[in-house]
Amino acid sequence: MSTDDLQALARQAYDKAMQYELDYGCCPQCVLAAVQETVGIIDDSVIKASHGLSGGGALSGKGACGALTGGLVAISAKRGRDRDKLDKGRFINNFKKGDELVERFRNRFGGITCEELQRQFTGRTYDMWKAEEYQAFSDARGQQCAIATATVTQWVIEMM
Repeated sequence: MSTDDLQALARQAYDKAMQYELDYGCCPQCVLAAVQETVGIIDDSVIKASHGLSGGGALSGKGACGALTGGLVAISAKRGRDRDKLDKGRFINNFKKGDELVERFRNRFGGITCEELQRQFTGRTYDMWKAEEYQAFSDARGQQCAIATATVTQWVIEMM
């Protein structure tokens, strides 16, 4: 695939992920759906399984941003260790690509956890389990989560 073709595909994935996050939320699912629709490799069960990763893990805010975890899942779907190879080593190249994604994310967005991004985007954190707090975050963040989701998706396509 030429560089121009790859860039066009990455931009298409960016646009899809952006629109999905704006329309539906659940950043890891949006990353994975956009990857699925542009390059394949992701099946529906993986998208379903990623649902609980949203909001730093079960909306806790404490864990990694769901967009980032969705990106790590997508990279692992392409490069990760298959079930029948559990005894064949660590498959370190997958971890190297994942670490590259994490560092790019940290450098671009100023952190990797959902709470760190909430602070970066709005100046404070939110309790996503309280409807009024969830809505306040949704209002305050604008398109920032969608941009993070789309950016991760673009990077993942470029890294594959």
